[in-house]
Amino acid sequence: MSNTPSYLNKGPDAALMRLISGLTHDVTNRRLIILLVALVVVFGLLIGERFFSQATVQSMAFQLPELGILSLAMMITLVSGGLNLAIISTANLCALTMAYIMTTQVPGAEGFMWVGWQITAILAGLAVAAVIGLLNGFVIAYLGVSPILTTLGTMTMVKGIAIGMTRGNVLSGLPEPIVFIGNGTVYGIPTAMIVFAFVAIPVAIMLGRTPTGAATYMIGSNEKATRYSGIDTKRVILRVYLISSLLAAVAGLVMMARFNSANASYAESYLLVTILAAVLGGVDPMGGFGKIAGLILSLIILQVISSAFNLLNFSQFLTLAIWGTILVAVMAVPNIRRRLGFAD
Repeated sequence: MSNTPSYLNKGPDAALMRLISGLTHDVTNRRLIILLVALVVVFGLLIGERFFSQATVQSMAFQLPELGILSLAMMITLVSGGLNLAIISTANLCALTMAYIMTTQVPGAEGFMWVGWQITAILAGLAVAAVIGLLNGFVIAYLGVSPILTTLGTMTMVKGIAIGMTRGNVLSGLPEPIVFIGNGTVYGIPTAMIVFAFVAIPVAIMLGRTPTGAATYMIGSNEKATRYSGIDTKRVILRVYLISSLLAAVAGLVMMARFNSANASYAESYLLVTILAAVLGGVDPMGGFGKIAGLILSLIILQVISSAFNLLNFSQFLTLAIWGTILVAVMAVPNIRRRLGFAD
């Protein structure tokens, strides 16, 4: 299958080099680069040097990781031909779990226990994500329920649990090391961006050079043919939704750290934006194709638009409208080109 990437490259260095070279060798990525350059030029002319200032660039770098990790969580399910509508509610419930432990146990702890409770809180958040991911994967893979209905149900259930446990209240006042994850820098690079890189690279390697990654693409292209080829498609789908939920938990940690608080309703507007970022980055919404490099480029484009509109004092609702327009255009243009007889 031409759209299924090989996982036989030698070593993680080869996978990383392929990720980088993919930025210029893929048709979709070349178009995204052209669009990005055009946006930078236009906004640079409209806004001036403020757009290129260190403060603006650093602000983009602080805001991008949480949406980026959530988009990875959405992308991996889209590649498999599925969908995960529960990523935001999962991220919030995991964040609330972590925040509850940190705000109740850490303040009175000292020494090793002060660190231990923070690690325990993070592990507890990941455990909650694992349960949600396994539930989604089991219902979809083994009970045959459609991904959209399954994850819509778990989204509602998880958000209900989060609101019921906290009565909609905000949990705030986190330890300094946790806040540093969302607001600190290492040699001028936001810590959250480093977290995003440490998450994105393994996901790219998993999709690009492992049997699980190859099977994920194959399932997205044709699940029945993949099953007949001897691959345990149910187990692969279970892994996909497990990984998606774990990524959502990491995003929840980053959001919690950046806001120094957790709430059941944070980042709800991000759900459709993650689908937009994935599709704009070249992920086939029907499954079977998509690369991390394209996703990263699309995230940068969306962040550039958001930051530029903010500098121009445009309403945030206008930004959402533009993002929605982009999604419609990305979905419609390829079909229009095919109807007109244009080849890619």
